[in-house]
Amino acid sequence: MTAATEPRDVDVAIIGAGVVGLAVAARLASRSTVAVVERHPAIARETSSHNSQVIHAGIYYPTGSLKHVLCIEGRRLLYDWCAARGVPVRRSGKLIVATHPSELDGLEGVWAQAARNGVEGMSRLTEAAARTLEPAVPAVAALLSEATGVVDVYALARSYEAEARAHGVLLALAHDATSATRDAAGFTLELTDPEGQPTRLRAAAIVNAAGHGAPALAETLGYALDGAEGVPPLRQRPNRGRYYDLSPEAARAVSRHVYPVPHGTGDMPEYMRTAGGLGVHLTVDLDGGVHLGPDTEWLDEAATLDYRNDDTRRAAFLAAGQRLLPFLTDADIAPGQVGYRPKLGAGQADADFVIWADRGYVHLGGIESPGLTASLAIADRVAALL
Repeated sequence: MTAATEPRDVDVAIIGAGVVGLAVAARLASRSTVAVVERHPAIARETSSHNSQVIHAGIYYPTGSLKHVLCIEGRRLLYDWCAARGVPVRRSGKLIVATHPSELDGLEGVWAQAARNGVEGMSRLTEAAARTLEPAVPAVAALLSEATGVVDVYALARSYEAEARAHGVLLALAHDATSATRDAAGFTLELTDPEGQPTRLRAAAIVNAAGHGAPALAETLGYALDGAEGVPPLRQRPNRGRYYDLSPEAARAVSRHVYPVPHGTGDMPEYMRTAGGLGVHLTVDLDGGVHLGPDTEWLDEAATLDYRNDDTRRAAFLAAGQRLLPFLTDADIAPGQVGYRPKLGAGQADADFVIWADRGYVHLGGIESPGLTASLAIADRVAALL
């Protein structure tokens, strides 16, 4: 029996059990047989869980981009999903603050981009209004985003998993997808099981939601990572983001996310193309903890992702934190988590999400922020492609 005549194990194999892969599984489960392959022994172990858990409003992204459109679609879907399933979530809101008159033009650039993107719940605040909401933040003016929130990412991932399992989805945890081949009947995935032994999975379609590992799997199918006729660029670079945590006493000074005006430009699309992030900011989690970060650091394509933090950025983080909370001292911050964004490149003009399909193969590339917010909208796009 040849590979092309072997029976299929499932209709769809999804590689990666982060929030996006699990959301796709939850959406497809009622109409297809699905297996999710995850190399870690548990779900949501990489990009999904090493972030600030913010539900984004869709303010900063280039108008009409997938990040813009799917963030707004996904945010609405996500709030409804969490309400229906008891996933802990809060519409905490966010302040974007100018702390010096020289930043007012930049704040106006953010306002203009939010207006172009049709972001609801935005309002301008005077200095007095901003300081009424966050007295400890030295704002001279601010924008309030009421649609921004925070979610328990682990509970969200488990809710996607529960929906998928309820419809018969198989989760193959601790299985590493090392390669894939295509034949007339679909795909054969070569896997390594928890004991390190090879095994195979046959599927009519593949959804590559492997995050940092997505390009390597695509390359085994013969796709040129730098793009070719009909194939978008799929090569990624990791961008490391460190966090510092505020002491409980310092954390009590703020009640919502606080972001600075991005440095250097009032042109938000240009800023987002080149900066790699929004600048170190304050985020408040569901337990009242406050986190400072992330910063941005471009790494080589083959860099090892080390999730341990160190204390080498303390001075820079303290200075960034004092921009938003001037009372902070060295004793108020401690190293927190580390995350890695799977970015499509440094300074690429088109560094948007990639959601691309080719004869039963769906590639999800560059799914960084706002991927968590957009997870259900991304899943709907994938379902439509299949």
